[in-house]
Amino acid sequence: MEMTGEQRIPVSQEKTWHALNDLEVLKACIPGCESVDASGENEYDVVLTAKVGPVSAKFKGKLKLADIKAPQSYNLAFEGQGGVAGFARGSAQVSLTPDGDANTRLAYTVKANVGGKLAQIGSRLIDGAAKKLAEQFFSAFNKHVSAGEA
Repeated sequence: MEMTGEQRIPVSQEKTWHALNDLEVLKACIPGCESVDASGENEYDVVLTAKVGPVSAKFKGKLKLADIKAPQSYNLAFEGQGGVAGFARGSAQVSLTPDGDANTRLAYTVKANVGGKLAQIGSRLIDGAAKKLAEQFFSAFNKHVSAGEA
């Protein structure tokens, strides 16, 4: 699965970068997230619950940031195990560019693979769930960052 998207964030590039790297902000904005804990330099342990079609599971996984070019971009690699539900792994390229004086354009490209029961439910359901999760994250992220400016 591959997915691309773009968001206009109503704060500066510097503030958007800081929020994207704040564990408390990420925990508050990632749908179903129970915990995000640093496990090394630019590495994080994540626990979240996700529902894809009829399959619901608690995923335990790792996030790792690489090719960090603050405050413009980074690559994020992720891998998670959901027990009998299966696994998910992939990568995301995230980039930030100024959009006027006080706004930021956030662009992302995500590539992901799933296996186990998740792979059996069909790519249309998985793609739909992934898009919904991305929309939920960025909506929550926008609200959270905007509220910090108010």
